Amino acid sequence: MTLLPIGLLVLLTVALLWLLQRRLIYFPAAGVPAVEDVLPGWRAVTLATQDGLRLEAWYSAPGRAEPVVIVLSGNAGNRADRAPLGSRLAAEGLGVLLVDYRGYGGNPGRPSETGLAEDARAAARFVAEREPGHPVVLFGESLGAAVAVELAATEPPAALILRSPFTSLADAANEHFPLVPARWLLRDRYPTDERIGAVRSPILIIAGSDDSIVPAAQSRTLHELAPEPKELVIILGADHNDADLLAGDELIRLVIGFIDEATAS
Repeated sequence: MTLLPIGLLVLLTVALLWLLQRRLIYFPAAGVPAVEDVLPGWRAVTLATQDGLRLEAWYSAPGRAEPVVIVLSGNAGNRADRAPLGSRLAAEGLGVLLVDYRGYGGNPGRPSETGLAEDARAAARFVAEREPGHPVVLFGESLGAAVAVELAATEPPAALILRSPFTSLADAANEHFPLVPARWLLRDRYPTDERIGAVRSPILIIAGSDDSIVPAAQSRTLHELAPEPKELVIILGADHNDADLLAGDELIRLVIGFIDEATAS
């Protein structure tokens, strides 16, 4: 008699996880200040997706012949949260595009794996049209690293930077919910471990040794799976959202050095 209620509870839990899973994956923040209040000299721009959305982003033009870095963010917040990173990269003369996905930063639409892939392609088209001839660098953080790998596998950038990447969304979920059959339930899978072998660009992977969200072991696994040329750097003592991994001195030094080497010609 007691097995039936337990079985129903399990089924109800699974059904709720299936229906609400994207609310547990994506945490967009809508409130975005004016770009001039956060990043003076930058511009608010619009990215047009193939499925008809118009997404707001922030852009700083590059210096003469300098690369443009497309920043594909993690699963929370909005472009204003990436202002410290964007500011430091732009100070080095690089062009920077801070992307907000659909559903983020007041943008229309709802986030999904296919949707974010389309948003990244819209960002790449924007840069190609706005700055023809300038090298393009993809910088993906956490969830954005998975988005960056998917794009890089089909549209190779001059360089690919992955900060705190996971091997797959199921692997990341199992770290925190080991009893949930994520591989069976997830609609959005982000199988970065299956895609990274197709990348034909220089790859830099940066992770924090104390990352409590995406363990550094997953970054090490991706580094092993990635083709050459590749580099892995573990920043000691850094957790997932620590300043050291967001826009710290060591991270900026690594990123600038890697971009200079990858785009030297």
